[in-house]
Amino acid sequence: MDQKRKVVLYIATSLDGFIAGKDDDLSWLSSVEQPGEDYGYAEFVKNVDTVIMGRKTYDVVLSFGIEFSHKDRKCYVLSRSKSGSDGQVDFYNGDVRELIDQLKKEEGKNIFIDGGAEAVKVLREHDLIDEYVISIIPVFLGSGIRLFQEMDHGKNLTLESCETFESGLVQLRYT
Repeated sequence: MDQKRKVVLYIATSLDGFIAGKDDDLSWLSSVEQPGEDYGYAEFVKNVDTVIMGRKTYDVVLSFGIEFSHKDRKCYVLSRSKSGSDGQVDFYNGDVRELIDQLKKEEGKNIFIDGGAEAVKVLREHDLIDEYVISIIPVFLGSGIRLFQEMDHGKNLTLESCETFESGLVQLRYT
């Protein structure tokens, strides 16, 4: 294997740090939609073959009633209550460190952390995220689901890039 697989959090947040508004509202994300602009997402997912997300995030995605966007990738949903597979994803309720260790030993592309806040927290607690790509959308939500939940310890990151867009979105990449 030429390059080690990375675990990458690629996510959007409001300026005040929320990934969803009240009642899982995501409508605010459309405030930066522009024809032909995907903020690097298509290029990012070309280098991803595995996705990890939390069960609440998966439930929200299913509620959209559209085709599952990760159907061509191996997808794990972290869950305390579900196990097995539903045909689209494998539910995982073991030690997340073991899952990441297993995935990093396998040949493959990067591992995409696709939310939500609880999944991000457990991965951060065990220092399992290699790269953070955070798109900050210029809106204040005031309340909702925070991207980063409180933890007992902090961590210093290194800014690798910062890109600004006409819509006001700012995309930060940290390692």
